Amino acid sequence: MLDHSIVLPEGILVLEPRTPLTHDDFNGPATAADNYLSVHDKRRGVLTHAKTFPGWADFDGFKAHMRFVRKHRKKVARVAVVTDSHLAGVLEALGRHFVAAEVKHFPYVDQAKALDSLKAAQDPELPA
Repeated sequence: MLDHSIVLPEGILVLEPRTPLTHDDFNGPATAADNYLSVHDKRRGVLTHAKTFPGWADFDGFKAHMRFVRKHRKKVARVAVVTDSHLAGVLEALGRHFVAAEVKHFPYVDQAKALDSLKAAQDPELPA
C-alpha cells in the first residue's frame, strides 16, 4: 500500500509506503501528480515518509516504481526522503543518479522539518 496526498498550494507530493510496493500502488500517485500538473506548470517537491523502506512485492512493483520516477523526474525540483532505514544513504545516492532534483535525507521523526524545507524552496527551476 502506498498512501499519497498533495500538499497545496505548493504541489508537494507526499508518499507513504506501508507495505511492499505493487504495480497498482503507483496508479493513485501517478493520477494525482498528473492531475496537479495539468493545471500547474511545476511541482515544488516529493516527500517520501517511511520508518523503513518496505521494498517491492515483486518485480512488477519495482518496474512500476521505476516508470513512475522516469515519467515524473523532470517535473520535480526537490525530493525529501524521510526515513530511518539503513538504505537511506543508498536511496539518496540513487535518487541523485536517476533524477535531476535536489535529494535530501531527513530522520523519520523530522517529517515536519522536511515538509517545511520543501515548502520554503521558492520557484524551483525544473530541469529541461
